[in-house]
Amino acid sequence: MEPKNQKPHINVDYFEDLTGDLTEGKSSSVPEIGKRIRTLREERGLSLEALAEVTGYGVDLLSRIETNDVQPQLGTVMKLSKALDGAFGRLISGAGDKPYTITRKTERKSISRSTTQKGQRQLYTYKSLAPDVKGRHMEALMVQLEESPDEETSLHDGEEFIFVLEGTALLKIGDERFELEPGDSAYYLSTTPHLIAAKETTATILAVLYEG
Repeated sequence: MEPKNQKPHINVDYFEDLTGDLTEGKSSSVPEIGKRIRTLREERGLSLEALAEVTGYGVDLLSRIETNDVQPQLGTVMKLSKALDGAFGRLISGAGDKPYTITRKTERKSISRSTTQKGQRQLYTYKSLAPDVKGRHMEALMVQLEESPDEETSLHDGEEFIFVLEGTALLKIGDERFELEPGDSAYYLSTTPHLIAAKETTATILAVLYEG
């Protein structure tokens, strides 16, 4: 009989095989998100000042996002997509043109990274798992987390589900903090201030975001 306080065995090889290397697979130019945001804004006939008024983000920050000096977090992109009346998936990984998609391990599409609002530190690297589905309302991503000493929280519409694959993830929801190990998961409303980061060095998660 196993001791009651003994943690269940986790097959590390299983998670390693599941995650693979985030540097593998198809690559996409990271700066494309800024370009897509600018294109959508111009299609709507909005100035940076008008977009700033609607979203609450400063003109300088929006300008730096569009010129790729700052890579926005997904929460920021979701808020911008709402303000621009555009699909979140279109900004993240393109519009897509298929009714379904099968994504092989070697075919994951590297789409983006995120930095702090000053653009001085990288926080996340994303890989899209379903970029080709047309009109999708969810975004499935493999995300490599970095540490976030400043603990910048995000707040936006929608819902999020995360599943930890490798490393230890630090999840902050409101005033509560959780350390999530491989195999742990969380589901939360994005309207609550939240932060997901690596506790130390890096961690890898599966994230499914619903735009709402």
